[in-house]
Amino acid sequence: MKKLPKHILFLLSVYLTGIFIFAIFRIILLLTELKQIDSLTDKASLLAQAFIMGFRFDTVISGYFLAIPLILLSITSFFRWEKKWFYQTITAYILFLYSFGFLICSIDIPFFKYYFTHLTIVIFNWAGDTSFILKMIYEEFSYLVYLFVFLFFTTIFIYFISKLRTKVLYNTTYSTSQSIIKHLSVNIFFALLSAAILFLGIRGRISEKSPIRVGTAYFSNYAFPNQLGLNPVFTFVRSYLDAQKPENKYLHLMNDSTAISYVRQYFSIGSTDKYDSPIARQIITKEKPFKANIILVIMESMSAENMEHFGNKNKLTRYLDSLANLSFCFDNIYTAGIHTFNGVYSTLFSFPALMKQHPMNTAIIQEYSGFARTLKDNDYRTIYFTTHDDQFDNVGGFLHANAFENIISLKDYPSEKIMSTLGVPDDYMFEFSISKLNNLYKDGKPFFAAFLTASEHGPIIIPKDITFQPHDNDAEMQIVEYADWSIGKFIKLSSQQEWFKNTIFVFVADHGRIMDNNIYDMPLSYNHTPLIIHAPYIFPRAHHFEQVGGQIDIFPTVMGLLNINYINNTMGIDLLKEKRPCMYFCADNKIGCLDQDYYYIFRDNGIESLYKYRNSDVKNYISENGSKADNLKNYALSMMQTAQFLISNHKTGTELR
Repeated sequence: MKKLPKHILFLLSVYLTGIFIFAIFRIILLLTELKQIDSLTDKASLLAQAFIMGFRFDTVISGYFLAIPLILLSITSFFRWEKKWFYQTITAYILFLYSFGFLICSIDIPFFKYYFTHLTIVIFNWAGDTSFILKMIYEEFSYLVYLFVFLFFTTIFIYFISKLRTKVLYNTTYSTSQSIIKHLSVNIFFALLSAAILFLGIRGRISEKSPIRVGTAYFSNYAFPNQLGLNPVFTFVRSYLDAQKPENKYLHLMNDSTAISYVRQYFSIGSTDKYDSPIARQIITKEKPFKANIILVIMESMSAENMEHFGNKNKLTRYLDSLANLSFCFDNIYTAGIHTFNGVYSTLFSFPALMKQHPMNTAIIQEYSGFARTLKDNDYRTIYFTTHDDQFDNVGGFLHANAFENIISLKDYPSEKIMSTLGVPDDYMFEFSISKLNNLYKDGKPFFAAFLTASEHGPIIIPKDITFQPHDNDAEMQIVEYADWSIGKFIKLSSQQEWFKNTIFVFVADHGRIMDNNIYDMPLSYNHTPLIIHAPYIFPRAHHFEQVGGQIDIFPTVMGLLNINYINNTMGIDLLKEKRPCMYFCADNKIGCLDQDYYYIFRDNGIESLYKYRNSDVKNYISENGSKADNLKNYALSMMQTAQFLISNHKTGTELR
């Protein structure tokens, strides 16, 4: 080591220290996700491969961090140029980059826990709500833990590298007895050798065709070991660079005209161009219309896998399970995305999530058909309830621009009832809403009321002054029980009102949540949602439906129940009168599509998979059944590309000529 030029020794020590701390963050991620390895067949081997892969990705990031310092220090070494201020500047540059990297790793751990994917620029979707997010983090102690982790390891790193700079760079001098030629030859040799090793480290692979990519980490059939090997700095920066490409501003999954042609076939739309929108179709019913009130409850993080009806044995959703046995219950329904803004947008307007796009946080808010506008055109009153600030995710402005007459949010509740950044608890929002709904009923018009609950989102806070008694000791399970209890309280309060007998209740999740043992990197528990339509005096007979469908189908299905004629200019269908061959959904950088037997996953890194998900089979059948994968892929991509075309060309509204 003494023969190494001092700047090479310094940078090598920085590299090894950085690799060590990156590995510690990977170990912390593993420890927080131990439940994910229960289903692995050869745990030791898979985890070992994941950490080897992690070393490669950590080396890529370290290589980028150290590239400029290596170049500058190598050049100055040729001339024996030593300045403390220069070494201090180089060190500060290194410390800044590694601190940024450690911050990303710290944020990534709770992000991964919530989304089962590493950090990407999707986090910028909340950039306009910084104060809201910071308050939520402050109120959720488990998030703050990772801030302390970041500060601890960053402080250690800064201390160690600063000491290293003093010991190696300051106190080691060039030998004056050494000839200039020998000095230059030694330093040039090590400069070239180091540059070659650094280039190889950054590239991550020896193969000429392609450097290391996210897809390189997919070495097994198991989702968690594949993801464990990734460095979150890599995924974050890669997602940012990909987003800057012009083709990624507008989805280019397939040609627009080809996609529209496929969708028109799927929707059985004739060849005539009756409307400006290529997918608009007139819905005419032979039955007499009736104008029942509609109450739509979008439940925060209420995965279908929470319910006993779908196999959960913990009895967390006693009330929803009872409703499922008394109502129209759809067993194979999927949310459009994995974010609340996806759930609100797709449920209310029947348009899919388009990968990383934030549909409501746009500079220009355009008109959509869907629940509020269509029902308002049929003389309904419209109202939206949320527990917290309606400006979060730009929901308030978007809904006001799309026919919601009144929005009840944080500003409307008594201050003493506000318990956190997420506002009031679910049960109080429901209780508060009763008088508002009674006032609408007194106007003599039917009403459409949408609710967004929040209690299942952290920080976990359960009110103390209520009759709710949890059965589980785990806080995360208790909050599910509380959310379910609040639904029961709402139905009980509603049943005492005059409008109850003429009201249709619809319950659906905004998205699901991560459950134990996720065998796929796009966990179905995050998109599988209960869909319950409850109207005991209108549809007294319970019925279970097995066909696949999505959040985006709720609006046409409810319109079908009301027997109201309208123009359906959405991507949804009436699940009681039409059938989908399969259903598609998103998780930012992935698209999923499934039918009754197969689950296809399309990833933006080019890797595709086909699974027999009914048996929790992790084998990729895409090479054995390529035709099935192609069918699912064409369906999903054509639907999403058509939705992109309609949005980009402002053809989502009701002005259809």
